[in-house]
Amino acid sequence: MEFDKNFLSFLKPELREEVFEMSSVKEFPKGTEILREEQYVKVLPIVIEGLVKVYSRFNEKELLLYYIEPSQSCVMTFYAALKNTPSQVFATTEKASKILLIPVQYLPGWLKEYPDFNELFYNQFNLRYTELLNTIGHLLVDNMDKRVYDHLKKKSLLTKDKTIRMSHSQIANELGTAREVVTRVLSKLKTEGKVEQNSVGIKIIDEW
Repeated sequence: MEFDKNFLSFLKPELREEVFEMSSVKEFPKGTEILREEQYVKVLPIVIEGLVKVYSRFNEKELLLYYIEPSQSCVMTFYAALKNTPSQVFATTEKASKILLIPVQYLPGWLKEYPDFNELFYNQFNLRYTELLNTIGHLLVDNMDKRVYDHLKKKSLLTKDKTIRMSHSQIANELGTAREVVTRVLSKLKTEGKVEQNSVGIKIIDEW
């Protein structure tokens, strides 16, 4: 399968070749669950093209943790793989995605032999920690109107689609709130001229 191997250009050439030789590349359609909670991790995913949503579930409610974009991986999966413990998260493709799957048995040796391999995961930990702080900031400072608006705007940027093709229930799940709350907020944002809704989806038409 053809793909641009430069997406791992930060690795040393010899390590990059080993990774490609030992790994596989697969294409997944939108909505494919590539990892389940309580499942032991056998491969570490690095997104080449597309977008993957990582989330957890509490009392049957979905809680969005973060998105994996091209050239990124999943820190939760990485930790579970190294510790040989079951996954604590779910991962599902948000759009058709091409993903590099690295067998986890090679990770300890590569981390020891090639210190620069650690950079991928140090960077991911730093990125997720920053996102966590931003999320806490939103929860403490922003009202639900702003949270819904910002979430839709981020989703549009991530998917590179001006139309956010999500149901009110899906938005509510990702924000940890009720569908009725999202419906009320979107109705208000529509009245204020910030978004428009139709049978296809939701589109942001004005800045906050």
